[in-house]
Amino acid sequence: MAERLRLLVRWDVAIWFLVAAALALGATLSPAFLTADNLSNLTANLSEIALMSLPMTLLIVAAEIDLSVASVLGMSSCLLGLLWSQHLPMPLCIAAALAAGALAGLFNGVLVTVLGLPSLAVTIGTLALFRGLAYALLGDRAVADFPPLYTNLAFGNLPGTAVPNPMLLYAALAVGAAVLLHATTFGRRLYAIGANVTAARFSGIDTAGTKRLLFVLSGLVAALAGVVYTFRFSSARGDNAQGFELPVIATVLLGGVSIFGGTGTIGGVVAAVFLIGILQNALTLVDVANDILTIVTGAALILSVLGPNLLSRARARFGPRAGSAPPG
Repeated sequence: MAERLRLLVRWDVAIWFLVAAALALGATLSPAFLTADNLSNLTANLSEIALMSLPMTLLIVAAEIDLSVASVLGMSSCLLGLLWSQHLPMPLCIAAALAAGALAGLFNGVLVTVLGLPSLAVTIGTLALFRGLAYALLGDRAVADFPPLYTNLAFGNLPGTAVPNPMLLYAALAVGAAVLLHATTFGRRLYAIGANVTAARFSGIDTAGTKRLLFVLSGLVAALAGVVYTFRFSSARGDNAQGFELPVIATVLLGGVSIFGGTGTIGGVVAAVFLIGILQNALTLVDVANDILTIVTGAALILSVLGPNLLSRARARFGPRAGSAPPG
């Protein structure tokens, strides 16, 4: 009985109950909430934030952070648009955009692991740098004449369902990230690095190489999100996804990943993606102002710190489990 109660008061489990409550709230606020069209729009609008939250989870578990992801998305989107406007084949344009994202991540990783700079400071700087490069690529113009084959793929739904195509990509990557973090030696190394990087280093883990790989992965997935964003809106411009850094970080922390590293699960982050998306969609349906939506995101950040701490105190009442492993 005590073990079951301990499971229920784990934050990454409890947040799914909040998702159910948010669904009930949305249905109460608007009769349009549970319609197929609205649920399709809701999940489609989560696509880019959901994608970027996956490598961000791995980074924060390892006690690092990447605030430049939205700028990498914008830069990759602009590069895609620029190359397409030069009449290059679309597969080559996509490959170049993904490569640019990976190189941007590598740049962050080298600054953090080779020069020993804090990732928070580094990625605040590269946030501005990569956004500036996005504007340098296209200036204030936009590229919008993308092939219908690609835009329809990003904008459409799976045949016979209300599930947007990008969410299938997200589902595949989420499963991959969950297996990587929770069922492999690499994932256990991330928890070890986040819990105590010095001890991890002395135990033989290549902490620097692992962190560089995580930053490359973060840049690559941010660029992939940039490709999805570009095709979904059929637009490449310098301000694409500006300000997405806050929702990505809020999502990961709300999902129960400790900002100090060493704890967190992919399942909790997936729940947080839907929780924030459902709340924002429900409030939008009842014409709540954008300022209020920003307040909701800020409140989610506060809840991401307060909620897990309250539940950890509740779990302590049932006594520690000897030899327990990191959640997941």
